[in-house]
Amino acid sequence: MTEYPADTVTALLRKGASDAPAIGAPGRPRDRAWLTHGGLRNLVRLTVADLNTMGIGRNDRVALVLPNGPEAASSFVAIACGATTAPLNPAYKAEEFSFYLTDLQAKALVVLAGMETSARAVAADLGVPVVDLVPDADGPAGAFTLKPPPGLSGLAAHPGEAEAQDVALVLHTSGTTSRPKIVPLRHVNITASAYHIAETLALTPDDVCLNIMPLFHIHGLIAATLSSLAAGAAVCCSPGFNAFRFFTWFSEARPTWYTAVPTMHQAILELAPRNREAIEAGRLRFVRSSSSSMPGPVMTAIEKAFGVPLIEAYGMTEASHQMASNPLPPRPRYPGCVGVAAGPEIAIMDQEGALLPPGALGEVVIRGRNVTAGYENNPAANASAFTNGWFRTGDQGVLDEAGYLRLTGRLKELINRGGEKISPLEVDEVLSDHPAVAQCLTFGMPHAKLGEEVAAAVVLRPGVTVRDTDLRDFCAGRLAAFKVPRKIVFLAEIPKGATGKLQRIGLAEKLGLTA
Repeated sequence: MTEYPADTVTALLRKGASDAPAIGAPGRPRDRAWLTHGGLRNLVRLTVADLNTMGIGRNDRVALVLPNGPEAASSFVAIACGATTAPLNPAYKAEEFSFYLTDLQAKALVVLAGMETSARAVAADLGVPVVDLVPDADGPAGAFTLKPPPGLSGLAAHPGEAEAQDVALVLHTSGTTSRPKIVPLRHVNITASAYHIAETLALTPDDVCLNIMPLFHIHGLIAATLSSLAAGAAVCCSPGFNAFRFFTWFSEARPTWYTAVPTMHQAILELAPRNREAIEAGRLRFVRSSSSSMPGPVMTAIEKAFGVPLIEAYGMTEASHQMASNPLPPRPRYPGCVGVAAGPEIAIMDQEGALLPPGALGEVVIRGRNVTAGYENNPAANASAFTNGWFRTGDQGVLDEAGYLRLTGRLKELINRGGEKISPLEVDEVLSDHPAVAQCLTFGMPHAKLGEEVAAAVVLRPGVTVRDTDLRDFCAGRLAAFKVPRKIVFLAEIPKGATGKLQRIGLAEKLGLTA
């Protein structure tokens, strides 16, 4: 049973020893590489006081447009202790910034001092004050001050430290098939998730996470950053994912673990053979993967390359990230399986709302302390998302007798071929086993008579050639005929989203595949 020593971010930060490293960055001088836990707590106190003098307090929304790095992590933590953070992707275009700043009703926008971004002009047009985040050039990684524009001052309606039921973090759903929905996450939600992850991974103050995930996404914010701080441990924040720089950062930070999405793991894996010395000199305990399904062959290859277990987890924004996870050894873990409940309760539900027994296929549902109370200002979405207190994840899966969860796909991504429902993940697993395939993504393409047909995008391994008929024959030996891709498209790269996840929905349209 998970213990929750704190239900606010401010209280969660009390765990770390004052002189122990908390937030760091590779490439910094050794004496300025780390902000300590004591330094972080002091930064929180000063930041909350500064926000209050700007008239910003608890539940006021502060949008963040910052490059990846230690200041993105420390500002998320510090601002959340006295207001509501809303990290945005710095790569957004003006139109996107306009939508998000308006939808959030942001009280202020924090931008890295000197950073050129269309968010500044958009905020000015919307009347949203722009606050510059100024890194401490002579201080440790992650230290900063906030520089408000002239005239931004006043009394905060709700000053001081945030409370458990205050909203700490606001993110939007991806909006792949509909308008993005606002997901408010309270302090009690995100602290619970941080403790769940720390418990699952048996984190201690001696651990160091190397973060390569974007810090505008729930994975990097909670799994890498907040879980480390909850354990009194450290997180070293890279400037963003770069496979060619990964092993340099790895040697410098000496992490005990890192977490990433499968596409990142695959890119790192390709470079692992030429970095054997760095791997052998390292001190990894495990590698973690989440946010999309990890192909079984890739999991096996990563474990062989690093000599440590790969722990695949299952998360989503509405659950403050983690829902299930494979356990650390000596408990078993299985390729293609996302493990056991690791925080909230997990069950399988049918369309009518009845809970199903082990072995039955249905929708994965969750409930627990880390789960959002509901989408903001969206009663229709909440009515469809919650049934009898359970949150419907939109994922289809099966729980076995031992409580291990195997996902068969997103319900919206299932391919409906003339009434036959096909899991694209099942086809992905088969294609991934072909020795010529480096990466693949199965998706539905329009068909005049069947409605949808099975298609697959494939990236081949360097220097390897194979015909589409060879891949289809390979699949035909392991899949029912109706599941075999009728169309295989060879690509140099499969389109990815901002967090590195492969984009299944809409891929047929992007590739010009029509009925």
